[in-house]
Amino acid sequence: MSQHLTVVTGGSRGIGAAICERLAADGHDLVVGYRSDEAAAREVTAAVEAAGRRALAVPVDTADESSVDRLFDEAARLGTVTGLVNNAGVSGPNGRLADADADAMRRVLEVNVLGYLLCARRAVREMTATGGGAIVNISSGAATLGSPGEYVHYAATKAAVDTLTVGLAKEVAADGIRVNCVAPGTIWTDFHEDPDRPARIAALVPMGRSGQPHEVAGAVSWLLSADASYTTGAVLRVAGGM
Repeated sequence: MSQHLTVVTGGSRGIGAAICERLAADGHDLVVGYRSDEAAAREVTAAVEAAGRRALAVPVDTADESSVDRLFDEAARLGTVTGLVNNAGVSGPNGRLADADADAMRRVLEVNVLGYLLCARRAVREMTATGGGAIVNISSGAATLGSPGEYVHYAATKAAVDTLTVGLAKEVAADGIRVNCVAPGTIWTDFHEDPDRPARIAALVPMGRSGQPHEVAGAVSWLLSADASYTTGAVLRVAGGM
């Protein structure tokens, strides 16, 4: 039986799916939180099981307190939760802030900020009672670049994630819980409203290309590992130099 049981929100596709597969290869059992695409989540759990680990797919709306509680209650079927990867996120409307829809922006705030807070809160409660653990929040290079003309509101939520990481890391360090953050740049996934955005952005990136999901997953796995035992409150940028 694995001594690592990690909950990954938004684990059914893109960066989240890559994180689940990498963590399985590195010895974690996984709880794959997903919003609506059950078939995609089942594909991820099948890949985890093919790597010899246990996996559970659980539908969750991270912005809903009772749904988050159900996610962690289900996770308990596999054992003691030792890790959380806060990854579920939405970008909302692309374009200038002056043209943005208020309801769409509200949903971005609820998922990207409140959702992370609710999941982290429940994880801290669990880990405090069971001797510690590790949390990795997925932020974005947008947090410090601002994303003008694209999604300033999204960038603002990711800046909140960076601050959450720093503050919570200090708050729970004495409880044996580490809290870190990975801030990806533009990555080749279906997250983008414009599917060609990673190709379009490449020329602006010092390394000359957009990233791959597995490059983010490796950073997450390290932060959850014993090799990062003295690392907390860090925001690790995986953005090709942006």
